[in-house]
Amino acid sequence: MKRCASVLVMLGACAVPLSFAAESYPSKPIRFVVPFPPGGGTDAFARIISPKLTELLGQRIIVDNRAGAQGNIGTASVAKAAPDGYTMLLAHQGALTINPHLYGDTGYETVRDFAAVTRGTATAMVMVAHPTLPARTMKEVATLARQNPGKLTFASTASGQQLAGELFKLQTRTDLLHVPYKGAGPAVVDLLAGHVILMFSNPTSIVPHVQSGRLRAIAVLGPKRNEALPNTQTAIEAGYPELATVLEWYGVVVPAATPREMIARLNGAILKALDSPEVLKRMNALGQTVAPIGPEEFGKQIREDFERWRKVVKSSGMKVQ
Repeated sequence: MKRCASVLVMLGACAVPLSFAAESYPSKPIRFVVPFPPGGGTDAFARIISPKLTELLGQRIIVDNRAGAQGNIGTASVAKAAPDGYTMLLAHQGALTINPHLYGDTGYETVRDFAAVTRGTATAMVMVAHPTLPARTMKEVATLARQNPGKLTFASTASGQQLAGELFKLQTRTDLLHVPYKGAGPAVVDLLAGHVILMFSNPTSIVPHVQSGRLRAIAVLGPKRNEALPNTQTAIEAGYPELATVLEWYGVVVPAATPREMIARLNGAILKALDSPEVLKRMNALGQTVAPIGPEEFGKQIREDFERWRKVVKSSGMKVQ
């Protein structure tokens, strides 16, 4: 009994610092890892909400771009970080739910290594083209691709965009040439220059160029039109309903053992930030659709999407060495 009492006293003593840490959290700056380079939708999301989070949490949020391997490098770095609430990851649908099925070793295990905080956005991708392409609809692109097998190039910046292109090829029975990029910034530069002719992209990266006429939006790969691209038809309107479910979501996760009190604190702050008029205005202008959900629901979506894309990757035969 004395031994048990001693153990209980020791456990109680250990619990005090944890409880105190949770109550005083955060007491120093928080690192927000974005696993892609500047210039894309993920970076924009992080930089739009970070000033508001700094205001709400009373500590600076430091955006840290750690690009490489379609998001694997930055994502793996957070999986190995201390679970102390001071490292957050920009959770990207491709890195968390698609890459593990494409790569032999990503450096992390999605379900085991991360705890969900909140989803932030859920946005349909856009099929976009250089204006010299003599096609304005998905059917016209498909016809042109059949006439020129293997000659039309499409850029992707993450596994989700690559799979969108592969799904288009499967649905239209066409042969497009895939050109991978490390991030949206360099991909858009090459698209604007005409070095690649097509791209499957998050709206953030391409909306300003479509509005200026330097790029042409072909279709939104979702069930409804994008507010920032009101004249661009959906995949359903284009006659390809199977391509109307290609959504790209962004959110926030932390290392798996992060205390629940800290997760709740971060969740509350992020939800308030996403609900602020200035953040909503900036997100909408970039074509991102704010769609927050809590930790439990977001964790469930991650697990379900993980299984969904496992089946798609398996059936497509895609692998990245």
